[in-house]
Amino acid sequence: MTPSNLNPLAVPVPLRRDATVIGLVGLAHASSHFGHLLLPVMFPVFAREFGLSYAELGFLMTVFFAVSGTGQATAGFVVDRIGARPALFASLGLFLLACLVASAASGYPALLAVAVLAGLANSTFHPVDFSILNQRVSAPRLGHAFSAHGLTGNLGWALAPAYFAAATALWGWRAAYVGAALMYAAVLALLALQRVHLRTEAVRRSADAPKGSDLAFLRLPVVWWCFGFFFLSTMTLAVIQSFSVSLLQALYGVTFEAATLTLTAYMLSGAVGMFVGGFVAARHGAHSDRVVALCMTAGALGLALCATGWLGAGGTMAVLAATGFAVGIGGPSRDMMIKRATPKGATGRVYGLVYSGLDAGFAVSPLIFGGLMDRGWYGATLAGAALVLLLNVGAALAVGRRTAARAAASDRA
Repeated sequence: MTPSNLNPLAVPVPLRRDATVIGLVGLAHASSHFGHLLLPVMFPVFAREFGLSYAELGFLMTVFFAVSGTGQATAGFVVDRIGARPALFASLGLFLLACLVASAASGYPALLAVAVLAGLANSTFHPVDFSILNQRVSAPRLGHAFSAHGLTGNLGWALAPAYFAAATALWGWRAAYVGAALMYAAVLALLALQRVHLRTEAVRRSADAPKGSDLAFLRLPVVWWCFGFFFLSTMTLAVIQSFSVSLLQALYGVTFEAATLTLTAYMLSGAVGMFVGGFVAARHGAHSDRVVALCMTAGALGLALCATGWLGAGGTMAVLAATGFAVGIGGPSRDMMIKRATPKGATGRVYGLVYSGLDAGFAVSPLIFGGLMDRGWYGATLAGAALVLLLNVGAALAVGRRTAARAAASDRA
């Protein structure tokens, strides 16, 4: 396979080939998002089983995302140099190992080990996924590829609480983790069989390239605005993922099953939003920052309404689920926004750094909002999540302005 075969603009690409690549990457992405929730959906179980506080439980996610974020920034360079496929296979193997360790956990130290292993596993997925999609999917279908990528991620998030609630009720929580390990083994086997579709061309550094050229992208302000965007947006998402189940139980006394189904509904609504958002991104790709800003504003208003307590248990659960749809619509436009801001030949590095902002947000958020939860400030927890999401609107618009300014300067040159 030559580099021209990997360039989506070089030759017409059959729909079936694009669909195969998108489907395989989507499956990998769903697996990584399922892995995000290996621990938090079981927080009520761990609190009861091991006598842990919300702050201690939140710290597990801080460890997970601190490891993932640090690894992700490095993984982008690795993916650019060796290709995406080896990193993908290693990550799935680490998730499998994390599930097995969780199944045998006897206390907090073992849960910390699970957080480290799963964080390492998670660190490669965004540079891997976007390197494969940008190299192997034809340009006219990239908007839909980003939509499918986000949609499958949300499906992975939606599956995790539903699976763990059902499996724990049927077999116990330890057996539930063994079942999750078997799932990762099956995904790894399938992707290995289809590995020809996952190959990417490594970026070769020319002998006369100036020293430090690999880091030149760090001098672009737009890259750091992208980092800030992900940092803020995922602080809010972390509240939903880590504490919505416990929060709904504390506020309204709903059952564990009902609370986890609400989280599943949020993720499924987000997946539907991602599907719709693919068409929006394809139609309005030049204004992706504005699309993202509108969606984030709608999501923030929904969370603020939930924070008031006016809606009661049923209304809060319904509106909370609906905010997933609003945020989901902006997902493909968000990925298009990042693509437009990425310098040529630096896909893995930029996505690695930018998406480490996602991990940083997930790492910081449980420390802040876990403290609020321990004090019983449940409404304030939701209100704070809404405020952070609203602040993120400014970051999205700043990315758009700086990308447009760079493009204009390039045209003048």
